[in-house]
Amino acid sequence: MTEPSIISHHVASSRHRLRHVFVKDLRLMALIGVYDNEKINPQPIVVNIDLSVAEGAHPTDDDLKHVVSYEIVVKKVEAILAQGHINLVETLAERIAEACLTDTRVQAARVRVEKPEVIPNAASVGVEIERDRA
Repeated sequence: MTEPSIISHHVASSRHRLRHVFVKDLRLMALIGVYDNEKINPQPIVVNIDLSVAEGAHPTDDDLKHVVSYEIVVKKVEAILAQGHINLVETLAERIAEACLTDTRVQAARVRVEKPEVIPNAASVGVEIERDRA
């Protein structure tokens, strides 16, 4: 079996010259859900993003323009939510992954979107996806 070109579990890899850029437990309010009350009442969501990022020619020159900025990643999520109501967490996860992959250095994106207050006896419910350039 041949080894995949992308590290699917998003670890840093010197062999593949990949950096692991992540956003952990980003808590935001969102208009998300299929029920009437979810369409008018924002609810908390938790977003986790793991990116496999090609390091490029200047991985250690201490210049922000040579890295994928986690601040920009967060702003992309906020911009998606600012566009208005989304029915499904799956749709939100897809939009986040697509936005992350617009940066050509990002080789793969794993996105988890959770709704922590939907099921009373569950810590959270949601979806996790992984998308890559291949």
